[in-house]
Order: sequence, then C-alpha cells, then structure tokens
Amino acid sequence: MLSLEQKLAIVESFPELQRKDVSLGRINFHYENSSYDKKIVVYHLHPNGNGFVYAEYVKGYPTDSKGLINIRDFSEEELRVIIQKSILSLTDTSSAVQPKITSQQEERWSDDEGHVLAVTFVEDLWYVYAGSNLDCAFETYEEVEEYMAEEGFAKQ
Repeated sequence: MLSLEQKLAIVESFPELQRKDVSLGRINFHYENSSYDKKIVVYHLHPNGNGFVYAEYVKGYPTDSKGLINIRDFSEEELRVIIQKSILSLTDTSSAVQPKITSQQEERWSDDEGHVLAVTFVEDLWYVYAGSNLDCAFETYEEVEEYMAEEGFAKQ
C-alpha cells in the first residue's frame, strides 16, 4: 500500500486538481473545470493511506452508492490511471475539437517491436485494427490515445 505522502505526490502531479484540506486530517482534490456539479475527484484522502476517487462515469470500476472507488490498495500506476479517467469523465468532450480524420483516412500507430495498428473514424466511433482484424472501438479520440499509450504504441 502506498503511503499518504506517495499518494499525495501522485495526486498533486495533476495540475488541474486543487487541494482542499478537510476535517480529521483528510484531503480532497477538486477539479474546478468539471462539466458537472460534481467537482471532487479525490475524496477524503486519509493520513492512514485510505481514500476514494470519484468514478461514477468511468467504465469498468465498481463504485459505491456515491460513485466512489476505494484506492487504499492501488499501485502508483493504478492510481494515476483512475485519476486521469475520473478527470476525463468529468470533462465535457462534446464541444471539444476532435482531430480531423475521415473514414477514408487512417492513422498508423506502431510499437517498439514493429507491430502496426490502424485507427479510423466511422460514424461516431474510433476503430483500432490489427491488420484486417478489429482490435477495439472507442467513443472518443482521447480513449484511443490512452489505450495506445498503455499498450506502448506511438503515432507514426
């Protein structure tokens, strides 16, 4: 388990979050640019290392009735990922400018081993192909970028 100091260093590495000290030595971190009424990303980070991240709109994470996920036993990487996903989930991307790519165009991404993936945009979805095989599909380009980074791919 990461200590409070380690978790604080990770959370504070996100410049978009603002620290708010609350009762009993606990700390919250707010995302003031949230597109929703909900602004707290990190909730009640406690001196004993326990704490929560708001993940109601993040797919793949079980949350409690308040939309929170306990981060007590998260690794550094897991904590960074869930915080980034939480921030993205609170950001309205509908008005954001998407990269200009049409269904006739594709982006090529490669890894250090020479594997190549193709990314295309068709009818509101971003598709990732390995050769002629569909690897996955995403709703936003940001999800594509995050996936590719996690898998070790870079845009050519």
